[in-house]
Amino acid sequence: MRIFMTGANGFIGRAVVRELQGAGHTVIGLARSAETAKSLAAAGVEVHQGALTDIESLTAAASKADGVIHLAFIHGPGQLDWLQRLRVFGGGLPTGVVARFGAEITRVDSRAIDAMAGALKGSGRPFIAAFGTMGLAPGGMSEADLPDPRSPGAARAVAETAVHAWADRGVRAMIMRLPPSVHGDGDKGLVPQIIKAARKAGSADYVGNGRNRWCAVHRDDAAHLFRLALERGDGGACYHGVAEEGIAFADIAAVIARKLGIPSQSLSKRAAQKRFSWLAPFCSVDNPATSEMTRQALSWAPTKVGLLTDMEAGAYFTSARKT
Repeated sequence: MRIFMTGANGFIGRAVVRELQGAGHTVIGLARSAETAKSLAAAGVEVHQGALTDIESLTAAASKADGVIHLAFIHGPGQLDWLQRLRVFGGGLPTGVVARFGAEITRVDSRAIDAMAGALKGSGRPFIAAFGTMGLAPGGMSEADLPDPRSPGAARAVAETAVHAWADRGVRAMIMRLPPSVHGDGDKGLVPQIIKAARKAGSADYVGNGRNRWCAVHRDDAAHLFRLALERGDGGACYHGVAEEGIAFADIAAVIARKLGIPSQSLSKRAAQKRFSWLAPFCSVDNPATSEMTRQALSWAPTKVGLLTDMEAGAYFTSARKT
């Protein structure tokens, strides 16, 4: 198949590209910049110039593909022109802009999903969009559980409804939820940010008793699951790319403390807010999740190392020094 991908040059996207190419598929990657286009071309990916905000470009690319995988998401202000203009006049975002930013990235994501899935309407072709298990309500663990607007991952999870809608319009539309830690060499997600915070503070901290849990998956296992869903997943399905159901945050902090040679300590929620800033809600959330339904439906069996082992033996602390 010829697969159009957003986020093909990202940490997860590059693993998905290799997985698809290894199975004989061709990947067309969305490139917003010349630098991204060059990187994609070097990986054997056909380049499609455009951006998540460019609806006509997304529609054109998806209409010529045999399927779509949507991995990209706006995490910072650099991809929104109006925010770029605001930042010209100072360091951080002006007061009151943060809420507008959250609403805007949700709107952009939903419109992008509608543009790409709409191009596949009535064709039965696959469309997979990535979301986070952190969008689930507290206590939600399974593929059948629904997102909660109060969750730390709510900004992305809102668009799940857009995907569900296309499953009723002749698109093999699927949701792929990923854990807060999709790990492996080159990871630039939450774990490296927590390592950076610990290095700066001189202490690897956790909130309360630290028994809140994170689920996790190695990016190569996640990439394999994307291919399985693309090739034989069911329209309307929600899949969980979860290899480890729940790792205590205190155990993550303990590895960081040991590798950096610093203490590990408990913080109150108030102190954690000051220490972790925007990371605080993620560091304190209890986000275990299962993938039992996913494993049965797609015969998915993760084989790569777990998060703590990867942190012990991988490049996390080398890359943290370079951050």
